[in-house]
Amino acid sequence: MTRAAVEGRRIHVRGTVQGVGFRPWVYRLARELRLHGRVLNDAAGVVIHAFGSQEALERFVRRLRESGPPAASISSVEDSAIPPEAVSDFTIVESEAGDERRVSIPADLATCGDCAREIRDPANRRHRYPFTNCTNCGPRFTIALGVPYDRAATSMRGFDMCPECRREYDNPDDRRFHAQPNACPACGPTLRALVPGDGAIDGEDPIELAARLIGAGLTVAVKGIGGFHLACDAASELAVLRLRRRKHRDEKPFAVMVRDLDEAERLAHLGPAERALLLSAERPIVLAPRRSGAPLAASVAPGNPLVGLLLPYSPLHHLLARAAACPLVMTSGNLSDEPLAFRNEEALARLGEIADLFLVHDRPIVTRCDDSVARVVAGGPMLLRRSRGYVPRPVPVARPFDTPVLACGALLKNTFCFGIGNAAYLGPHIGDLENLETFESYQDSIDRMQRFLGVEPEIVAHDMHPDYLSTRYAQLRVESRRIAVQHHHAHVASAIAEHRIAGPVFGLAYDGTGYGADGAAWGGELLLADAASFTRLATFRPVVLAGGDRAIREPWRIALALLEDAFAGEPPVADVRLFRQIPAEELAIVRRLIATGANAPAAHGVGRYFDAFAAIGLCRTRATYEGQLAFEWNMMAAAAPGRERGRYPFDIVRDGSPWTIDLRPMVRGAVYELIGGEAPAIVAARFHNTIAAASAQVVRHAAVLFGRLRVVLTGGCFQNALLTERTLEELSPMFRVCLHRQVPPGDGGIALGQALVANAIATAARDSRRS
Repeated sequence: MTRAAVEGRRIHVRGTVQGVGFRPWVYRLARELRLHGRVLNDAAGVVIHAFGSQEALERFVRRLRESGPPAASISSVEDSAIPPEAVSDFTIVESEAGDERRVSIPADLATCGDCAREIRDPANRRHRYPFTNCTNCGPRFTIALGVPYDRAATSMRGFDMCPECRREYDNPDDRRFHAQPNACPACGPTLRALVPGDGAIDGEDPIELAARLIGAGLTVAVKGIGGFHLACDAASELAVLRLRRRKHRDEKPFAVMVRDLDEAERLAHLGPAERALLLSAERPIVLAPRRSGAPLAASVAPGNPLVGLLLPYSPLHHLLARAAACPLVMTSGNLSDEPLAFRNEEALARLGEIADLFLVHDRPIVTRCDDSVARVVAGGPMLLRRSRGYVPRPVPVARPFDTPVLACGALLKNTFCFGIGNAAYLGPHIGDLENLETFESYQDSIDRMQRFLGVEPEIVAHDMHPDYLSTRYAQLRVESRRIAVQHHHAHVASAIAEHRIAGPVFGLAYDGTGYGADGAAWGGELLLADAASFTRLATFRPVVLAGGDRAIREPWRIALALLEDAFAGEPPVADVRLFRQIPAEELAIVRRLIATGANAPAAHGVGRYFDAFAAIGLCRTRATYEGQLAFEWNMMAAAAPGRERGRYPFDIVRDGSPWTIDLRPMVRGAVYELIGGEAPAIVAARFHNTIAAASAQVVRHAAVLFGRLRVVLTGGCFQNALLTERTLEELSPMFRVCLHRQVPPGDGGIALGQALVANAIATAARDSRRS
């Protein structure tokens, strides 16, 4: 190549481009196009200095924009001319740190097909090696100590590669070229079996031993990618009940790991979208309808027609699932409500009374990360919990953050979020901030992500509720600027962010409860909103929570309040089977609370209507976990014969502000039908249809005043597939409706909305000062 024909380009690639084989892919592409130069990681992505003909450089940049290795996700490719250099080859050079730090490390990736075949091949040197990986799979986020993502910045830095692994690591044509967790039995992490109190068991294959004990009905704690699971035979009623008793988990469903897609098909009805989710590199738990007669213990998911399935996502899981030869309960390694255990010593201390055996290894997990959960809703995937496999993948936003923002999230199903530049980084699932252990985990996780991003937030966003632990945490931060964000505005904003809508929108935000701007409990809201502000256009007629939070655990109290209101103080209590279970004295006390308003706050949440109707229709007085009865009411409606389309009457009162959606006519109609012997499944379906119809009606009224804006469905109630699909049908095709897909509709996604709102408020205030 003559010097006169040579041009130079500096190319900066951002996105998920570290830890996914991007540099070797660039290396091979450059050699194919006969380019010279170098490629390296920096703190913001990948930098390429390329030299060659103009035509080859243009093809090179085009290929960078249009393709890449399977696990890469490119958000931007910027190139600029640089003087040509006299270099004779294309090389991969050491990473460099920079002032700009962004997480370009991918999330943890499920074991790829090539590695899965290797661990099953007796002739392969990695046969049955539980830590096999390559550039297309393996742990990433959970072992990363910092960026750039190199081996020295992972928890694999303590393992020196053997000559064979080193040759793979250094060979650009090998699929393990610069695979940072690369390892083999000669040089990598090792697996051990431990019995609590007795130490290690030597002389027996740990995986075979674990499988044998699971087959005998015992429980094994398994250290995986993001923490420990508790595993037992999912087909054994005795084993599952024993695990429930030890874990102090009454009825909340367990997830089940199966060895392959064929076994998943034997347990559940799967459509193309469910199969795609199960086989995806993210490997979430996928909720699907359980097959009649599926060989699963009833106590895996009591009273629940769905089952949460997941496929193995690490070599250890593959080997254990095959050795056990049965579906495995794989539930989080914790006591109920505590954070996931992820360190060996911690697991032995906290899970010692639950597990009979521990499968542990010496590859440290840096960041705990629970499994993600997804479900197919309205024909597409919807994330219900966004964690392993998705974190720390950024969510691109339409309007960049002017200054870095930390959003602290909600009280339940907490995640936090950092907003930086043109992206938002949701943290892993933390759980409910209701005990010290979880709160400490929350703080640690924020600190770690902040170091990871190298960011110093200038604004801290938090929920308006003054008593949330996340709010108190925000108030203790050193940053001087804090912005309180109304709960349902944040829900709507999270949908605005996910869909990159400039706004304004009509936001239907339905959940159990959220602190309102007036101090009341909101939760059935139609908001006219953009990122900076909202107007509360409509809400549901409030229902009284007799006894406060106790009413949520005992939803018969909400049902009684609903009937007292609908029947003007003369409800047909004696004719409703639910109330026959309640002692007369207790019934009288609660009626007095409702009548006097003492310890009986009013709540607007749609979730409370679900609780009340589920209590009446299912004849259940108590819930053992949040949303339990509402979910079962949803499942009963979904099982109604013939796609029931009936609905009950309702009123929309528009002579005040906000308007009121009055469901008292529905309450009377449904109760009379149940008393008259109508099937609860039919009533449940008509209940869903009525909520959907009332929602669409109030949106149509709003459109008369504000135009036909886009509609977003958000809040935990829209995890309900039937409600979402019926509301979508009612609003279409008149309105363009956006559903959550990649960000959970419930409180697990609310931090994204908080970050967006805080940024918009701060920007508006700054612009106002300048004008």
